[in-house]
Amino acid sequence: MMQKLLLALAAVLSVVLTRADEDPPRMKRFKNLQVSNFDWKNCWKPDAPALLKTLSVSPDPIAIPGDLTAAASGSTSVELDAPLSLNVTLKKEVAGIWVKVPCLDQLGSCHYPDACDLLNQLIPPGQDCPEPLHTYGLPCHCPFKAGSYSLPQSEFYLPNVDLPYWLTNGKYTVQGVLGLPGQELGCLEIALSLHSD
Repeated sequence: MMQKLLLALAAVLSVVLTRADEDPPRMKRFKNLQVSNFDWKNCWKPDAPALLKTLSVSPDPIAIPGDLTAAASGSTSVELDAPLSLNVTLKKEVAGIWVKVPCLDQLGSCHYPDACDLLNQLIPPGQDCPEPLHTYGLPCHCPFKAGSYSLPQSEFYLPNVDLPYWLTNGKYTVQGVLGLPGQELGCLEIALSLHSD
């Protein structure tokens, strides 16, 4: 057990100390990236204000670059509007121990004070929502009105991606907690494995 603990500590230190002072963070273009063993669950009770009800993705493994088929449904009993905080906890399995990955350059286990602002950075206000969201009338900007949302089975093309150098092959869990000031709204946990050449 002590040996596993020391290996985990060494891995965390290498992530934090190895080139952590770079600006911008060192990115790597992964070739033949595969995401496998994708699974998800809500972290809270089924009556949480914001809830993902269904999510399916295929194939398994998901090849990047490549095609992805996905469908999802969810609901919110409250309007989701700015400031909409998002707390992300990223963990990696190292020698059988789950190690929390620190927040490095806004990636990893980070607190984002306003997820609405993140959406605006990804899709500038005034720009149409990307397909297939646009076709199905699904919003991609705050506010998200209270109600149910559904994305029928849809195809997406996943292009090559540049990821941080420390995001290496292995098993990961990502937990996201969404909240408004003074109120936690929902929690989602995703598990997956990454593999690249």
